[in-house]
This record gives sequence, structure tokens and C-alpha cells, in this order.
Amino acid sequence: MILDQIGQPFRPGPPRGSVPRRAAAYGLGPKEERYTVQGGGAALIEIKAGDRLVVRNTEGGQICEVLAAHRDGRCDPAILGAAGNAQGAGVRAALADMPRLQAGLVQRGIDVSSAQTLQMFSSTSPAGTAEMFASQADGWVLITAPCPAPDFEAQVTATPLAVTLTRATARQTGAFALPDPLAEPVLDLRVASATARAYRVKKGDYIQIMDVDGRQCTDFQAFDARKVDKGIFHPLDVTTTRTIQGHSYPMPGLHGKYFDHDLTPLIEVVQDTCGRHDAFALACNAKYYDDIGYPGHVNCSDNFNGALAQYGVPARPGWMAANFFFNTGIDEHGVMYSDEPWSRPGDYVLLRALTDLICVSSACPDDTSPANGWLLTDIHVRTYDGAERFSRATAWRPTPDEDPIMTRESAFHDRFAAMTQDFDDYNGFWLPNSFPQCDPVESYWACRKDVVVMDLSALRKFEVTGPDAEALMNWVLTRNVEKLAEGQVVYSAMCYPHGGMVDDGTLFRLGPQNFRWIGGSDMGGAWMREEAARLGLNVMIRSSTDQMHNLAVQGPKSRELITSLFWTAPHHTDLAEMGWFRFTPARLGGSEGIPVVISRTGYTGELGYEVFCHPKDGAAIFDAIWAAGQPMGMKPMGLAALDLVRIESGLVFAGYDFSDQTDPFEAGIGFTVPLKLKTTDFVGRDALLRRKEHPSRKFVGLEVEGQNAIAHGDCIRIGRAQVGEVCSAMRSPRTGQWIALARVDVAHADVGTEVEVGQLDGHLKRYAAKIAPFPHYDPQKSRPRS
Repeated sequence: MILDQIGQPFRPGPPRGSVPRRAAAYGLGPKEERYTVQGGGAALIEIKAGDRLVVRNTEGGQICEVLAAHRDGRCDPAILGAAGNAQGAGVRAALADMPRLQAGLVQRGIDVSSAQTLQMFSSTSPAGTAEMFASQADGWVLITAPCPAPDFEAQVTATPLAVTLTRATARQTGAFALPDPLAEPVLDLRVASATARAYRVKKGDYIQIMDVDGRQCTDFQAFDARKVDKGIFHPLDVTTTRTIQGHSYPMPGLHGKYFDHDLTPLIEVVQDTCGRHDAFALACNAKYYDDIGYPGHVNCSDNFNGALAQYGVPARPGWMAANFFFNTGIDEHGVMYSDEPWSRPGDYVLLRALTDLICVSSACPDDTSPANGWLLTDIHVRTYDGAERFSRATAWRPTPDEDPIMTRESAFHDRFAAMTQDFDDYNGFWLPNSFPQCDPVESYWACRKDVVVMDLSALRKFEVTGPDAEALMNWVLTRNVEKLAEGQVVYSAMCYPHGGMVDDGTLFRLGPQNFRWIGGSDMGGAWMREEAARLGLNVMIRSSTDQMHNLAVQGPKSRELITSLFWTAPHHTDLAEMGWFRFTPARLGGSEGIPVVISRTGYTGELGYEVFCHPKDGAAIFDAIWAAGQPMGMKPMGLAALDLVRIESGLVFAGYDFSDQTDPFEAGIGFTVPLKLKTTDFVGRDALLRRKEHPSRKFVGLEVEGQNAIAHGDCIRIGRAQVGEVCSAMRSPRTGQWIALARVDVAHADVGTEVEVGQLDGHLKRYAAKIAPFPHYDPQKSRPRS
């Protein structure tokens, strides 16, 4: 046969499409829309006749209350083909602290004061429970997730609802409903596809740049208007901006600014709902398209020239620009790459003008690459008066499949903000990093000798309840949960089947089948839900992070402080007698005081406690602790100082000391894996048995000669060969020596082994070091046990 004579392998049949697997939040069909209603929150969604709406109880146990209204504002549950069964109390409670959403309802003529609503789900609804509705008319639906009264002992919480809307008719390009304005707009400007528009903005005013349909990048450039009036045309400058800030891309916060090359700050970043943007390079230009075979292609640089001509700005063949929503990065070889944007319909960047500006925004015309998702769409610009106030926030994805959430402020944020402006976005929360009146070394010594207070609200809390709660926790954790007593806490690792770590954290036992897992990552909760569903276990895993914020009170004087402030009931443990890794419910001041949970735990290597409270009580709890701490020399502690005490005490940190490629033995917490004493199976046990019997790397301490700074990722070498890497490093205020936590090959892990820490290319510069006992400080944990 002829086919047998063909030299190349023959592939029968038509070609197959290139269809990658996408995360759920980014893999929607042309008729699908997805919304997340956070616990205690609400979402207003436009619907049309024939649309299908599915509301899913993501974590279980969350009540949902829905209000439906016609286009003219008349409330009517029949729009969803259902009869009302509630009087709107949950809706009104959810709206109480949402003035923008209240204004949006008023604008649409929707009166919730006497509206009949539809209530569904209950506190016992299993995770994944869903209700489906078919829209009978055009209108609006307001979906709320009411937050119940807090009760830590009952493990009451509020969790998200997932909403999927399937349109009867797919929305056309440009037809996505823009989000309501953040305030009354000063300017409302549409930038049509493949064009650019220039506009003026006053000092202090805000600029909101929105992606209308999603996956559309936009170039932005700005000039100091007063300089332009004098014939000086200095735009945002990439070199100046990067040099001053030391960042590849400015983000919300103290350093989120762009400068011109005179070092004049022009704008600051206030909010960013996408979280993924460019490397701040040139806007697309004629030469770029000429060189890839598209001469004459419309481009952003020429569009800028046309839009800016009215202000007398000289044309340039290529404009540098902030390329919002343009998904670029720098690979490990220093090469810039790009891919399709992460932005969804309605995503935006909110900027603030630091001087009078002339701005220009484009809707990028690149249809030759994935830069705009292969489909060119519009950009929308709104500006707002500088008298408005917007909190700083940036998008953060809890897990790869979830919608981004915006950075939150903890219950203690205002108190710490009165002391510092230096906050870091840590796991979706603004946490203080350092304090101008108390540098990290001062906080370090206060923790070692007196007492400190720090905000650890970003820790992830999960309430695990139900008949199979113990069985689940014993399965997903390496520790033997069966031996955990009520009122006791245990530190454990959580692993994948291959032995790599999901997270580390502490498990609180509140009752026979009542647990609270506190870890560093939302992945822990997601993993527990996945395993519970796979095994068919009767258990609920509900997040309580946003209903339970916590302060850490650490240091030798912490017991004196805590016992002077908080009261415990006679049937609970007295705080003065509470042992290490124990917890108890308590109240501030007396039997009628603010309820809290206090655990004798910490992340500093010192005697310490954590105080958990509902966010509404955060200010009162902080004020009481702060006032009581002043006579004891209390200092605030931020993330910078926390790094000093935890590294010296050998306490590991996700992303630095362990990852899903690291097992507990390689992370220095092998004591959390009792392979001989735990008689039940658990996730990763077989892999951990193999890894323990045949280790390849070991977690060790490192002592470095001299005063040269070393950092995470620096290589460790013997001769030409790399034998390990630095995980976390610091200069110890106690010894004046640079020390590190490191992972090295077992062949070179003996204490006293001489190694070198390499920098630059790992060979051009080396620092002498040696393997040291681990941890460097109080290896017997006598201080936290005291």
C-alpha cells in the first residue's frame, strides 16, 4: 500500500483544537459568567429572560438570601420562578455596611425595606449543595450570604457562595455590563478597540482603567501638566520608576508609584483587581509589527501620538508605557515573555494623580499574539474626585481555581496604621512590616526580654466538624489526631500523596468531632474538602479566617499580661496554669466581657499566646493589650522583626523553607511524622516511609563568616558543585553573626562541614560558612515551655 511506503508516520483524521485546561475562574464558555459572594457579602447581578442561575454552597452551612427585582425596580421573587419565603432581614443585614451597593440599588429603584425574599440552605447544608433558577424576565438579582452572630465555641462562621450564570444569549463584544462607578464620576470615557484617548486629570483625583470584556491589555502614559505647559514633555519613565522603588512592577501601598525621569512622582497605584501586568516595556509600535511581517499594522505608539497631538506632545516612534493587563514576565534566563492576560470583564486598576496630569490610554490592537486573548475589545476610563476615599488593595488568588479576592485590612489595622505606613500584602491581608519608632532589632529584643504584640490575622482558619471530622484530620495530617485531647493543640504537617507538603499549621480540638485547623494557606482548606469529597466522609470544612482575627502576644512577660486582662470560666483552664500548646475560651475583663479564644502558641520561640477575636471587637482587644503592655515595655512587632525571631528559633516558613516539592524531613520538621507510633494510614505515608529510608537532602543550620548579607535562594557549594541552598537567612542581633536555615545534600550535612555560600553566578563571589546545629536558639524549646 502507498501508506506503507510513506517515509514519515501517517496521522489519520482531522486536526484537534488547541484547548488547554484552564482554572475554573478563567475557563468560562461564551455564555457563562461566574461570581463569588464572600461570607457576609452580597452581589448584584443583571439577568435576562431565559438565563439560568445556579447558587452553590461552596463550603456548606451557609444560608443564602436572594432578592429579585424587575428592570423598573419592582421586587418580585417570581422572576426566578419561585415564591418568597422570607422578609428580607438577611438582605438588609448584609447591606448594612455596603454603602456603594446600597447606592446601586437606589439608582435602580430597588427598595429592600419591605421586600419579600427567597431564603435557601441552612447551617447543616453539605458543601456543594446547589439551587438552580430560570429567569422569567429581565431584571436584577441580589444574592447575599448573611453572617450569623459570632460564637467561637459553636464554630459559627460565614462562608462563600459560588454563583454561575448561563446566558440564554451569549453577550457580544462590548456588551458586558460595566461595574457600577466607585463614586460619582468626573470623567466617563470609552476607549474603542484599537484606538487611544488622551485626557486631563487634576492632582489628587483618581483614575480607574477598566477591561470591558476581559483579556484586553491597555497602555498608559502620563505627563506632568505644568511641565507640558512649559514645553517639557517627560513621560512616566521605566528606569527611574524601577530604580527608586526596587520593584519590577509598582503595587498598591507605600511604594506603588510611577515617576518621570526628573524623579517627579506622577501617579500611585491604589487598587488592582487583576494582579498580573507587564514588565513596563515599550508600547507596541510600527517597527515591532514591521519586523514580524505586518507592515502598516495599527499600533499603540502611533495611536498615542495622534491622541496627544492636541496637547502639543511631540510624536515618538515608540512610547514606553505601563501596560496594564498585559501578561509578561522575565524567565530564569532574563528573557521577557508574554501570554494571554488574566483580566476578567470589569477588572480594573485604580490610580491616583500626584500632580496635575495629561494622560493617555489605549486599547491595544495586537491581534498577532495572545497579548489580547486573540480578540480585540474596548477599555473604559473613569475618573473620580480626590475628595473620595478608597482603600488600598490588590487581587490575590487563594487557590488556582478560585476568583481573586482583594487585600483586606484586619480588625487591628487602624491601630497599627497609627504607628506605621509600612505594610506588606501578606496572603491577602495588609500586615505591618516595620515601625519608624521601633526598628526590627528593637522589636526582636522586646520579644526576647519583655513582650511584643503583632498581627497574625492572615493565618487561615478552618472549622472542621461532623461525624467524620476526626477521621478526616487523622487522614490529611501527619500527626496522630486520635491522641489529641479536648483543649489541646498540636503542630502538624499536611502532605500530598508524593510526600510534598501542602502546608503546616496547628490543629485545635474543641470537642469529640470538632476541630479548628490554623495554617498559612487556603490550599489546606481546599485539600481537606477534596479529600473529604473523594472519600465520602460526613464532615464540613468551613473557612473562618474573616470572622476570627488574631493578635500574637509574645515574650517572657506575656503570661503576666494575659492573665491580668482575661477571665476564664471555672470549668475552663485557668490562664496562669495553661500549658504549652493548649487553648481556652476566655473573656476580656470578666464574665460579661468580650469573648475570645486564647492559645499558648506562637511563632517566635518564646513564651507566648495568641488571642483570637471577632473583627468587630478587634479595636477594644488591641487597646486593652496595648495599655496593659506599656508598663512592661511592650513594642509592636512587624513581619521584618518576626523573621528575625522565627529564623533564629528554627521555625519554618512556606515558600522559603518548604513547598510542595519538600517533605517534612527536608523541612526540618520530621518530628511531625510519627511513622512508628501512628497506627492509621494518612496521605503521603508510603512516600514518607521511602523518603525517610532514602533521604537525599537534610534541613540544617548554617553559620556564615563575616558580615556580608546572604539571602533565600543563594547557592551552597563545595568546590564547583552545588550541594544545597539557603532557605532563610538573617543577622542575629543576639550574636552579631549571619546565620541561615538551609537544605543540603545528606553527604555534606554533618555539623562542622565547611561549605561556601555563592553569589553572583555562584562562583565569582563566595562566603565561607559551616553547617551548624539546628535550631540556633533554644534548641530544647525551654523558653516557650516555661
